[in-house]
Amino acid sequence: MGFGDLKSPAGLQVLNDYLADKSYIEGYVPSQADVAVFEAVSSPPPADLCHALRWYNHIKSYEKEKASLPGVKKALGKYGPADVEDTTGSGATDSKDDDDIDLFGSDDEEESEEAKRLREERL
Repeated sequence: MGFGDLKSPAGLQVLNDYLADKSYIEGYVPSQADVAVFEAVSSPPPADLCHALRWYNHIKSYEKEKASLPGVKKALGKYGPADVEDTTGSGATDSKDDDDIDLFGSDDEEESEEAKRLREERL
């Protein structure tokens, strides 16, 4: 996940494509996600990247309110399209955190005897 290097034309192109159908990086209001990405973009995107330029100018208008925008600022690599590899180096160490909680269960885990009995009773 990520945009790549937002100081390079390729990174800005990924940002532009990502924002083609979105107003903000996350959600429907400006947030700390927008601030994090905005700070990584060194200057306004070129005019041919119209979606990125529109977003850049819009977030720039929140200059005085940046600190009060909702959300928690995360590492830059946590934002962006999922199919782009994070080249910022900020998200590589956090990959083990995804394995902490298994919300949907796993087929690999062995089911307890009581859980099996309870399931059989319900069926």
